[in-house]
Amino acid sequence: MITVQTTINASLAHVWECFTKPEHVLHWNFASQDWHCPRAESNFKEQGNFNYTMAAKNENTQFDLKGTFLQIKEEQLIVYRLEDGRKVNISFEVEEDAVKVIESFEPEELHSHDLQREGWQAILHNFKNYCEQ
Repeated sequence: MITVQTTINASLAHVWECFTKPEHVLHWNFASQDWHCPRAESNFKEQGNFNYTMAAKNENTQFDLKGTFLQIKEEQLIVYRLEDGRKVNISFEVEEDAVKVIESFEPEELHSHDLQREGWQAILHNFKNYCEQ
């Protein structure tokens, strides 16, 4: 498992909503400013599916991140399985006036672990910035 994390200066309710509602996911689910998330669909319930499109702004590359929610504990935990079978765990922990978000994921075989960690951390950084604005 590879783990990334961030601490967000916002309420747990706000952080949870920004993470789970497709209308918010559109604004943060990409690793760099030359990418964006033009489409986000989610049936946010256990055994529900999601599909988030990540695309280069120059429109030459895009891919869909698809998966199924396996476990949801309101404002605490999300576990999902990606379409390729890899598992992702996301926990939300309150720390005084902030929320620590911890994501652990099974790496894929194509890219180095460092590159995957950097990419997922960049997305989590965008999420933090979005929540705190």
